[in-house]
Amino acid sequence: MFDRLQAVEDRYERLTELLSDPDIVNDNKKLREYSKEQSDIQETVEAYREYKSVKEQLVDTREMLDSEKDPDMHEMVKEEFNMLKDQQEELEERLRILLIPKDPNDNKNVIMEIRGAAGGDEANIFAGDLFRMYSRYAETQGWKIDIMEATPNPMGGYKEVIFMINGQGAYSKFKFENGAHRVQRVPATESQGRIHTSTSTVACLPEVEEVDVEIHEKDIRVDTFASSGAGGQSVNTTMSAVRMTHLPTGVVVSMQDERSQIKNREKAMKILRARVADKYMQEAQKEIDATRKSAVGSGDRSERIRTYNYPQNRVTDHRIGLTIQKLDQIVEGRLDEIIDALILEEQASKLERLNDDL
Repeated sequence: MFDRLQAVEDRYERLTELLSDPDIVNDNKKLREYSKEQSDIQETVEAYREYKSVKEQLVDTREMLDSEKDPDMHEMVKEEFNMLKDQQEELEERLRILLIPKDPNDNKNVIMEIRGAAGGDEANIFAGDLFRMYSRYAETQGWKIDIMEATPNPMGGYKEVIFMINGQGAYSKFKFENGAHRVQRVPATESQGRIHTSTSTVACLPEVEEVDVEIHEKDIRVDTFASSGAGGQSVNTTMSAVRMTHLPTGVVVSMQDERSQIKNREKAMKILRARVADKYMQEAQKEIDATRKSAVGSGDRSERIRTYNYPQNRVTDHRIGLTIQKLDQIVEGRLDEIIDALILEEQASKLERLNDDL
């Protein structure tokens, strides 16, 4: 572990030199890349330097402890030694956690796509409930929500809603929501009072910048058409709606939310870039040995991850076996208990693998 930490510190010092190089300062791409890399490892380096300082103090204190003859002074030195020893153990544990490989997308904005799946109108109504839940949670974090495309359901909710959450670390909180969400409740349209089971699917994609994934213009086919509203009636006679197809992957994005074709192109391109990057990532993930997957799931969109049982006010996350009798609070956006448990499970899984490798 300490060899790795020394290598991280050496890299940090090298980055400091590079960021002072006039050639790097004048190269915006490299300057941004190196600055981000240094920022990402700064906390680890500072903790490692503190650890080395404590270790040196321990050596000096041990020598004083061995040589001190005065009983009172000996006791004082012993207390200091024990305090430093505890500090060293705490720093070692912290350093192990800091060495856990970080998801490079964690600090990014997130694009979320919610769709009604099995269950007809009730599935679409539930999709609307999920959108409201995520929106309320995002608001508590001080994050901004931008609806990019929405297809309302006549009976309530959405057949599909795509939106971006803008905020530092948004993806790190929402990335565990990928998958099928199941609801068990009596629908408003049910006259016999029977409990129905319906599902909606959630996809969470990190926002991808142009520098993160290269999409060539020649690989995109763009079709324009007149946007239409519910029931198919035309709401805009101009050709403002856009359909983009990424030819190498077959990924398709349609956007008609804005009256301006330029704005629809910008939104469609953001979603296209995120979906293409996600497709490549999913393909790469399939090649990873199943034993190395995260304990909280592979991110497979078809995986049933959570059940919301309204009659019993219960939410169960099937990946980690977590059951909480607070559904009424959770659907109001109080997701911290679930999200924190999923983050801890992921960290524990990664830490276990890291310990095996050390």
